[in-house]
Amino acid sequence: MTKTSAPYEQYSQENASEKSKHLLGYGAKFAPMVITRAEGSYVYAGDKKILDFTSGQMSTLLGHGHPEICETISEHAYHLDHLFSGMLSPPVLELAEKLTGLLPNGLDRAMFLSTGSEANEAAIKLAKVYTGKFEVVGLSLSWHGMTGVSGGTTYQDGRKNHGPSMPGNLVLPTPNAYRSIFRKQDGSYDWETEMDYGFGLIDAASVGSLAAVIVEPVMSSGGMIVLPEGYLKRLHMHCKKRGMLLIVDEAQTAIGRCGAMFGFEAYDIVPDILTLSKTLGNGLPLSAVVTSDEIAQKAAEEHFLFYTTHVNDPLPCAVGAKVLNIVIRDNLIENSANMGDLFRSELKKLQAKYNQIGNIRGRGLMTGVEIIKPETREADGELAGKLADRMMELGLSANLISVPAFGGVFRIAPPITISKEEIMQGVEIFNKSFAEFLG
Repeated sequence: MTKTSAPYEQYSQENASEKSKHLLGYGAKFAPMVITRAEGSYVYAGDKKILDFTSGQMSTLLGHGHPEICETISEHAYHLDHLFSGMLSPPVLELAEKLTGLLPNGLDRAMFLSTGSEANEAAIKLAKVYTGKFEVVGLSLSWHGMTGVSGGTTYQDGRKNHGPSMPGNLVLPTPNAYRSIFRKQDGSYDWETEMDYGFGLIDAASVGSLAAVIVEPVMSSGGMIVLPEGYLKRLHMHCKKRGMLLIVDEAQTAIGRCGAMFGFEAYDIVPDILTLSKTLGNGLPLSAVVTSDEIAQKAAEEHFLFYTTHVNDPLPCAVGAKVLNIVIRDNLIENSANMGDLFRSELKKLQAKYNQIGNIRGRGLMTGVEIIKPETREADGELAGKLADRMMELGLSANLISVPAFGGVFRIAPPITISKEEIMQGVEIFNKSFAEFLG
């Protein structure tokens, strides 16, 4: 495939805000520039080069414009792009075989959709059809999507000013070790009691129709909160006790991003339903729902229906299969683990200098940096915003959670192809920004 020149290299950066006046707002704060090119670990606004520490929307796992991904897209755009939803194609069959081959027994069958919202919508509907029940439990800082059912299980933001969500949504407290009030006598975090207490409240609120719990192994939009060791196993126990299914949403954690192929692997459980998105398509709209033969069979008997325009489309599935090949071939899971450890170790040196860094947490190339007011440990969204703006000026895009209820957390997830030099470049910009504001 011949690489073409970037089509917007001469695009004017003047009056970027004026140019956006015809756009309907959707909750994002637009950056004060227009991105005209993206390549590898960087995006460009004209001549300005910006290190992309969020992989686009946490999705370009292999970086922007990966040549093998571009070649796969081009080839399938010419020869096998989109089909009638009842037709099969080689990329779909290949991806299903590769993906289930990487997963343990009990995750045996896959379907492929477009977005994470859509995959979680399908997974929750599958759980409802299988169990014959309708109540769904999510964690209090969760983000599972913006559609009806997935949005109903999203508690981090977006619940206000539009009337009631889907019926049957219940909530567990997020296991935030840095902020939870649940403590043992020695002061250590008591997430077991917190979970048991939460389920006591769920049992009290339930009408007796508990269908599923949905959870992320690392709660990215919640502030890169890593579930405690043993958490998913105990959660699965609570589910089994109540006849519920456990849905694990790995939109961001899977395919090596968290330093393992799948985030749930660290917890010694196999979820009843697994959803994937973002990382699987390297920025293309591709998601997956994977479940057991048993659940698939029962769902078929109960006439489970999730028939969409782009279900099992060949072009994105070909990209998904290529992503899996590259991650395994190039040992990128190991790179993710090593570069994530390096990044957090360097940030902890910065934390030793500035007590405004309240907490650093993460797994693999998923890192949260929480900015606080040291005297009260209150989240300092104002300082964090100034730091984020300065980092962007210096050439680093580091996503800041700006939700008022939980602001002040940098949410960082660079491509897992990132080099040591690029990690250290990002660290240097962090250092410089903190030094300018805090001395």
